[in-house]
Amino acid sequence: MIHLLDCSKLWLPQSCSPSLTAGLVQAAPHARGSEEKMGKLCVALGILVLCAAGGWGGNICTTRGVNSCKQCLAVSPLCAWCSAEVLAQSSPRCDLRANLLKNGCGQDYIEFPTSTVTILEDRPLSHKGSGSSTTTQMRPQKIQLNLRPDDSQIFRVQVRQVEDYPVDIYYLMDLSNSMKDDLRNIQNLGTKLASEMRKLTSNLRIGFGAFVDKPISPYMYISPPQAITNPCYEIGETCLPMFGYKHVLSLTDEVTRFNEEVRKQSVSRNRDAPEGGFDAIIQATVCDEKIGWRNDASHLLVFTTDAKTHIALDGRLAGIVQPNDAQCHIDQDNFYSASTTLDYPSLGLMTEKLSQKNINLIFAVTDTVVGLYQNYSELIPGTTVGTLSRDSSNVLQLIVDSYGKIRSKVELEVRDLPEELSLAFNATCLNDEVIPGLKSCMGLKIGDTVSFSIEAKVRGCPREWQKSFTIKPVGFKDSLTVMVNFDCDCSCESQAEANSSSCSRGNGTLECGVCRCNPGRLGLHCECSEEEYNPSQQDNCSPRPGQPLCSQRGECTCGQCVCHSSDFGKVTGKYCECDDFSCVRFKGQMCSGHGQCNCGDCVCDSDWTGDYCNCTTRTDTCMSTNGLVCSGHGSCICGKCDCTQPGSYGDTCEKCPTCPDACTIKKECVECKKFERGVLVEQQSCSRMCRDEIETVQELGDRGKDAVNCTYKDEDDCVVRFQYYEDSSGKSILYVIEEPDCPKGPDILVVLLSVTGAILLIGLTALLIWKLLITIHDRREFARFEEEKARAKWDTGHNPLYKEATSTFTNITYRGNM
Repeated sequence: MIHLLDCSKLWLPQSCSPSLTAGLVQAAPHARGSEEKMGKLCVALGILVLCAAGGWGGNICTTRGVNSCKQCLAVSPLCAWCSAEVLAQSSPRCDLRANLLKNGCGQDYIEFPTSTVTILEDRPLSHKGSGSSTTTQMRPQKIQLNLRPDDSQIFRVQVRQVEDYPVDIYYLMDLSNSMKDDLRNIQNLGTKLASEMRKLTSNLRIGFGAFVDKPISPYMYISPPQAITNPCYEIGETCLPMFGYKHVLSLTDEVTRFNEEVRKQSVSRNRDAPEGGFDAIIQATVCDEKIGWRNDASHLLVFTTDAKTHIALDGRLAGIVQPNDAQCHIDQDNFYSASTTLDYPSLGLMTEKLSQKNINLIFAVTDTVVGLYQNYSELIPGTTVGTLSRDSSNVLQLIVDSYGKIRSKVELEVRDLPEELSLAFNATCLNDEVIPGLKSCMGLKIGDTVSFSIEAKVRGCPREWQKSFTIKPVGFKDSLTVMVNFDCDCSCESQAEANSSSCSRGNGTLECGVCRCNPGRLGLHCECSEEEYNPSQQDNCSPRPGQPLCSQRGECTCGQCVCHSSDFGKVTGKYCECDDFSCVRFKGQMCSGHGQCNCGDCVCDSDWTGDYCNCTTRTDTCMSTNGLVCSGHGSCICGKCDCTQPGSYGDTCEKCPTCPDACTIKKECVECKKFERGVLVEQQSCSRMCRDEIETVQELGDRGKDAVNCTYKDEDDCVVRFQYYEDSSGKSILYVIEEPDCPKGPDILVVLLSVTGAILLIGLTALLIWKLLITIHDRREFARFEEEKARAKWDTGHNPLYKEATSTFTNITYRGNM
């Protein structure tokens, strides 16, 4: 238990000397553990704070105006009573123990009972379940608490899920017509289930039962008459007459018998949609001898259906008004004989009986009704829910996975807790980390040991001074029995002297050093009669001159205040200045119903705080499914999550669309747990924030839809690859590639050769491009020349500027030879 003390405001008067502090610490009994030592230290410091309130005369013990030993012990666990007849004048009898010793009260006359824890039975935890005569999974087994009023004590329990623990599985199946395909698929379930479960236990037994609904209208078909013996008459098929519940096969290690009995079964048909499955659950739970549940075994009740189920008060539709009595009503034919006379059981009745018989219920239901049964599971501790395929083909894996979830969690439950007691739990689950306000641990492996520290605090003084209660893990046979003795009386009361001469010649009884006066007598020594009157005596009935007598809530008689009775509560104190009803109220309840009113101040129960005791210190209501308080997105304030992560919401801040994804969150866990670096290492919060297991692998395997592959770059630009996987038990595992992919340094020679080659290549390429361009240009020019040449209108044979040297003339008159 963690105690926070603000020592900066602790001021000690001179009367609270260092020797007193040492004496107080030495006076505390030796503590068994660090939490008890812290508790005793806080007691000592608490006494010093009382000293600071006003020296010896101002602590809580001396200001309550008590006049008997019993009243003194009820004021505070720090108060002691001096039973010596003679005491120094003006010295209070009810004071701190150290003050009484200083004022001359002998050790033998001091009444100061201390609260203690005594272990009565403590067998060591077992390591293996099968093969041993007795298996112990919880220690201690029996303790005794001695508590004085308003005091508390801390004790510890350990729980271990032992290896190879025997398992009893009772398969309870819906045999309505819609489950016909499912019946065919489980005909070899016994053999397959035994094969899988042998990996977890060497001692397995399996049984079978079936249910439909109450064989009475309006749940069954009664028309036409043939439908009574054959409910499938209207659909042209043949099926069994309707029945409520029948026990088919008791738990046995002969798994082939399971297959044989299942093959013999046939379906039936009911009229309405809901089934009578809860009738079957309660009968399978309470009929120990018929079913064959073993004491030293894990009890699994597998409930399979594809429909809703009737609950308590639904029987009124058929005129059934008698509540379910949770008794065994299986007749000689193994049928539920009270199906038509008793109503369906309530969730509360089922929870009580399942807890008593240490049975873990597994709802294997189809996706259409899985939401409904998840709501049921939240009301029934130790229950898991799995989604069943339409034909029950996945029921084998569902049972194995559900068993893994059950074995991975330890949750404590309390039975028959007296109303005067309050319990505060702290869990130490993994990595020796203490989680305050939690009474369950998740993500465990078989063989892990967890511990819980439990603070038991009593409120006031109960009428019965001896009571007991039980603490046990859900689904376990082991339990811790806590015997509680309330030390409300003083030992000096047994030595009371009636009609003592010390009490004004026999006018009272001398008890624990003070006179308990006879009726009609008052005074310290019963020296005053109520009939006598002296005005000067009234000065003793007010704290200061001018103040009203007895705070105007009593009568001053013989110099003493006789407080008036009140319909609201009790008026006490030397001057009637105190009461137990003037404290502030919250939502109509005194001290919010979580504390006691003591002279105007709320004294809160152990797991509550605040001026009104309206703020719980428990954090289990803030615990999310991933094992973190408020999913790591907020803080738990007064039992409710205050979501501080932007975008997060929900009862446990579990919904956060804008929050980093799983890879981003788990990246920090890989950094701190695998490489021992990162923000979480600097904040020293790695073990608290990261509950994942780290496994180093060479390659990331395919683990189905529940696995997420992630990649990120670290501070050295290395690529780290890992896989986030959550198994069937809810435990998360991080598979990390052994060596990150880091970039290698450059090779200088390769770089130089590459640069040189690149330059040459670029040069040659440029040269070739230039040559190509020149060639193309020349060819274009030559072609242009040829084209122009072809277009010329003259040639070298007919130069128009050329004139020959010879001129030729023709005589037009010459006719030649005629």
